[in-house]
Amino acid sequence: MTGKNPDTIAAALLSGGLDSMVAAALARERGHEVHALTIDYGQRHVREIEAARKIAKALGLASHREITLDLRKFGGSALTADIDVPKDGVDGTIPVTYVPARNLVFLALTTAFAESIGAGRIVIGVNALDYSGYPDCRPEFIASFAETARLGTKAGIEGGGFAIDAPLQFLGKAEIASEANRLGLDTALSWSCYDPRGDGLPCGLCDSCRLRRKGFADAGLTDGLTYPADT
Repeated sequence: MTGKNPDTIAAALLSGGLDSMVAAALARERGHEVHALTIDYGQRHVREIEAARKIAKALGLASHREITLDLRKFGGSALTADIDVPKDGVDGTIPVTYVPARNLVFLALTTAFAESIGAGRIVIGVNALDYSGYPDCRPEFIASFAETARLGTKAGIEGGGFAIDAPLQFLGKAEIASEANRLGLDTALSWSCYDPRGDGLPCGLCDSCRLRRKGFADAGLTDGLTYPADT
């Protein structure tokens, strides 16, 4: 424990993607002492882990921890098993890139991290508008988890519990891109692609690439990432 006001200390889940970068930067802008947690869960590439390291350094966060959790043992997702990543666009159904209960598991780990450092805030970059239909990005889930964290922790029983900050929850990708621009963030440091090419470029066609590219285009902004010319 730090002896500081827990409400001024934030544990941020930092995936290395655009949304988590913006969410962490907003927490920093609000004057919070931000400690980041990155989870290597056995995803098909390490590019987003590398991105998280660069983002934490660029933002000057108070600390950055990494843990390994091998969800490949379970599989069930195109991100953790030998399943092709869809490239045909978002169709309104929950896609095979959904990782079973990922945000539930990640938030539980971030809560443990937050409690260990005396943080009263948990920051996560989910949004419920321009996303791939994942159930663990919905406002109902985030609200219910806040109550679960209160009931299941010493900090919740003896103290004030945890505020779950999801500042991007009701923003579209264009608004998130605009926030990144307002905050002066280098979006080239972040990574969103589910299926990077052999030459190191994002595929440009997976759901995550499509949503990100459309967001920057709709905002009239240039993404820091370079995409293949044929996508």
